Amino acid sequence: MKTLIHKAAMAATLGALTMGGAVAQTAIALPPVHKSGDVEYLSGGIGKVESTAIERASKQWPLTLEFAVKDKQRDVFAANVKVVVRDAKGHAALEATSDGPFLLVKLAPGPYVVDATLAGKTLHEKVVVKHGQPTKAVFLWPAGTGETRS
Repeated sequence: MKTLIHKAAMAATLGALTMGGAVAQTAIALPPVHKSGDVEYLSGGIGKVESTAIERASKQWPLTLEFAVKDKQRDVFAANVKVVVRDAKGHAALEATSDGPFLLVKLAPGPYVVDATLAGKTLHEKVVVKHGQPTKAVFLWPAGTGETRS
């Protein structure tokens, strides 16, 4: 009986350590939070670990922006996207360049217009941030956007 209890305790401890390691790995995978005026944001998502961590964290952020380029068979994540988020009065609430396919933004509730520019091509999207309800906007450029030609 003692051995069975000991084995169960060891299994529980190992499970807790494994889960703790997964949580720690996710926390480590998140890129740093930046601040522009009163607005906090983080960007990234290069690689499976970081993109998974950002997608999980996005539930805690008022606005998630996702960037991709249409490919023949699937969409390809985009990075180095210049982003301007304007409030209802047209004032820039955020100006940033996304280091990866995701940009998480902490904005006050209200309507915004987002301009996302990749390789000189700008896409526009209207979003409404609501208190306690994460909002997501996806920007999808046509195939070939951002490709270098020789």
